[in-house]
Parts: sequence; structure tokens; C-alpha cells
Amino acid sequence: MMGGSLWISRGATEAVFRRSFITVLPLALLLPTLTVSAQIGGTLDCHKICVCASNIISCSKMNLTNVPVALPQYTAVLDLSFNRIIRLRAEWTSVTLDRLHTLLLSHNNLTFLSSEAFAYVTKLRYLDLSFNGIRQLDEYIFEPLEYLEVLLLYSNCISQISTSAFSGLINLQRLYLSQNKISRLPLELVKDQTRLETLRLLDVSSNKIKVLPLHDLQALPAWVKSGLYFHNNPLPCSCEVHDMVARWHLKELSSTMDFKGSHTCLLPGHQKEKMAILDLDKQFLNCSEVRVNDKESYLEQFLVLDCDSRERHMMKTWALPGNIKVPPASVTAVKRSDGSLRIGPLKAEDSGVYTCYATSDSFNETLYVTVMVFNSTKSGGLENLKTAYTTLIACLISLVMVLIYLYLTPCRCACCPGQGLEKSDPRDSLHSSTVSISQAHEEMGQERVEGGGFAYRHVAFLQPKDQLEQNGRLNPIGEEDEEWQGDNRERRRSDAESVSSVCSDTPMVV
Repeated sequence: MMGGSLWISRGATEAVFRRSFITVLPLALLLPTLTVSAQIGGTLDCHKICVCASNIISCSKMNLTNVPVALPQYTAVLDLSFNRIIRLRAEWTSVTLDRLHTLLLSHNNLTFLSSEAFAYVTKLRYLDLSFNGIRQLDEYIFEPLEYLEVLLLYSNCISQISTSAFSGLINLQRLYLSQNKISRLPLELVKDQTRLETLRLLDVSSNKIKVLPLHDLQALPAWVKSGLYFHNNPLPCSCEVHDMVARWHLKELSSTMDFKGSHTCLLPGHQKEKMAILDLDKQFLNCSEVRVNDKESYLEQFLVLDCDSRERHMMKTWALPGNIKVPPASVTAVKRSDGSLRIGPLKAEDSGVYTCYATSDSFNETLYVTVMVFNSTKSGGLENLKTAYTTLIACLISLVMVLIYLYLTPCRCACCPGQGLEKSDPRDSLHSSTVSISQAHEEMGQERVEGGGFAYRHVAFLQPKDQLEQNGRLNPIGEEDEEWQGDNRERRRSDAESVSSVCSDTPMVV
């Protein structure tokens, strides 16, 4: 009996154990599922999934694929980094988080951002979207974030950026876009008229940018250029690129000083060898040496000297050559409202080094501008060239006037010499006198041809005779002509004097 009872109790115990195991087994299998579902998403759990400390909620490294719901409205910092969130939808939070100023979504698998993803978190000041798979930034995607100051987008796959993607970010100060696939520098963010006024750092380093708008970049203020990082891009080597980088380096801008060794370019050829941009003046392209803050001008011009400081909104004062302070009532040197100095009209003694002192509560800077005033006007060039040019023009005018005087009919007006003569008389001018003399010679020539003499030659200057007058001038008529001309002796003598006056050494006054 006792043995039978013992066997029955053991059988009952085993039966009970089997029933308990069958009942507990589904619950044991269900437990991991509940844990995974809690990790994938659902209501916020500040005990097992997230760490909640006052207004800070950290759900980092919890293998989440969705943002936990029912976030408290007092949340100020939300850390969702190092998870597996792929899409940030518009409804990721159902309530408006007015106090949320920091959102961390780095190291996720984000490939999609809804156009209304930030509609309920408009008070954000810090947004980290780095180390994700974002491929493009659509227009107005960040427009609701008018209070945003820092935006991290580095280490993504961004290749396309809409020109209006960052519209509305009126308080943005730092934008990180490095280590992407960007092929175009977003110049609209830093250029005048389209610039984000508060932006002081733009990082587009380590991208696919091959062309830089060099002229536009050089025109930027120094405080903008100091925060523009574009190193480690596949830029082709050229002296223009070297000139820009060298100028930024001489001004000690942070963008070139901090990453001096990373400013490289690709040499032409199949191998595309990298070379430091600042070494292009030493070999290969043999680019010329770069100097900054040198101004050249001419006499009587006006010149504006910029105090291009590395910090914005600084107090600026100027000193003239010799470290002389600008007089308050000065007319030739006037400080303008933007801190620049206007000098002029320039004189030769205005050449020298002008000094600008830029000061602020945290930073002081001294800038030197060397001005060289050429001792000439810009329109006239150098004085020697100006004198030679004037002399040449005077010679040409004189030559033309002589030719006109010799070959064209002189003035026949009443104010001319000999106006008392009859206008109908062919002998009332120098030309008529010359003609009459020529006719006389022509008659003589004809007689001499018949007698075996020389033939008549029509020339501007008559052939000289052997006889000379008392004043040393040639007598184109001679005593022989006076004898056969008879009564016209006195008239011929005056004609000869008129002709000889044309060829005399006396300066002509026209």
C-alpha cells in the first residue's frame, strides 16, 4: 500500500509540473517580445528604456526604431542618438514641445525628413542630424526653426541642397555640412542680400566641390571668410586659388590657419596628385607672391580704406601715417559709419601706412593699410609720358599748319595783311605775288630755252640768285629782273620781300 501511494504521489507531482511548464513556457517566450516592442517604440518608459532627469530625457543606444510617444511638454533636451530611427515623420510627437531646445538624432539611419518634421518643436536652438543617411534637403524644410542657432548635418549623403532649404533660419550661427557629397558651395548663405545675417561659421569641407566662386569669395567681409571652411575638396590647382588662400592666410583667418595642411588642390594629369595650395608659388605653377592691404592711387583721387576685421561689430579708430590720429574736423580724412576711412583728394605726401585699431570686449585687432600715391593723375599717366605726348601733338599741329600755309589759299578777309588792295587784282596776296614772280620766271625760262638756257621748273621755293640783299635774304628777282620790268620795280621788290618772309627764320604766330 505504501509503495502504491508513493507511486501515485510521484505521478501527481509530475503531472502538476507538466501543467506548470506548459503554462509558463508561452509567458517566457512572450517576455522578449514585450521587451523588443518596448524598445522599438511605444509610450515613454523612464524606468527601463529612457533616463529621465528633470527636463532631460535620454533614450540613447536603446535600439529604437521610432520616437517614444507621450513625451512630457516640459522636455528641454531629448537625446535619441545611436538608435535605428529611419524616418522622422510629422507625427513623431503629438504635442507641441515649446520648451524643447536641444534635439539629438545623430548616429541613426535617418534617410527621410518630413516637410513638417519640426512643426511642433519651433523653439529648437540646437539640432544634431549628423551621421545619418540623408540624401537631400528640400526647400523650406527648416523654415519653422526660427530660433535655431546650431545645425549639424555632417557625415550624411547630402548631394542636393535647395537654395531655400535654410530659409527662415534668421538666428542660425553655425552650420556644419562637411563630409557629404555636395558639389556646389551654398554661396547664398554668406553673400550679400541673401546672407544669413547671424551666420558666422559655415563648414563645407571634405565634399565634392570642384569650382569656387573666387571673385565673390574675395569680396566677402573678413569676419565671414574667417568662418568659411572649404578645405579638403577636389579643387584644381591654379594661381587664382593660391592667391585667395594666401590672402586669407596672411590675414590670419581661422578657416585657413586652423587647417593649413588640409588646403590642397589636384595637379593636372591622370594621377591627380594632391599638393598644398600655399606651395604653388614655389614650384609647378610658379605663382607670384601675394601681399595684402596695399592700395595704389593717383593724385586728386579719393580712396576708401576698409578696416576689414575678423570679428563683427567692433569699435574702429584710424591713425594717419606717422601714427597721427585723425582730426575730428578733418576734411581730407573722414571716418565713415561702417568704420572705413575716406581720404582725398590725394596728394603725394598722403602716401604711407594707415593703421586701424579694431577693439571689442573679447578681441583686439590692428590692421595696416599701405597707400602709395603716384605723382601723376590717372588720366595723364606719368609726367614724362604726359610731356612727350603733348610735345608730339604740338609738332604735328605745327606741321599741318605749315602745309596748309604753303599749299592752300591764305585768308582773303579784310583783316588779313594787304587788305587795302583791290580784291580783283590777282596780285593782292602772297600767292598772287608768287604767281607773278613765277610768270616772270616762266617768260625768262622760255627766252632761255630758245637761246639754249635752262627749262622752267615749278617749285614752291624759287631758285636763289647770286645777288643777296643787305639783310642776308635771298633776292629771288635780282637786279637783272628790275631792269626789264621797268615801272613795276618797286612792286616787285615788295613781292620778293613777301616771299622771302615765308622762308625766313622768324617764328610764325598763327
